[in-house]
Amino acid sequence: MSLLRVGSQSDPNKVAGAIAGTIREEASCQIQTIGAGALNQAIKSLAIARGFLAPSGIDLICYPAFVDVVIDGNERTAIKLFIEPRQ
Repeated sequence: MSLLRVGSQSDPNKVAGAIAGTIREEASCQIQTIGAGALNQAIKSLAIARGFLAPSGIDLICYPAFVDVVIDGNERTAIKLFIEPRQ
């Protein structure tokens, strides 16, 4: 399962394209964010990706979860979004 890391400066259209491509190839995707700005960009990307996939008859669902990650020796709390097609 692919893990996309999204930051506050990430371009939502590029991330949406990555989400759509990953869903088409692997049928699931994960996005990891740290901070409010990064989560905002990830949610915008998810909304755009739904539009990219809609003509193919694919709708998305998303499950959020907290995860602990270590960055430069420091433990941080991140939000991970688990994305998959709606059955």
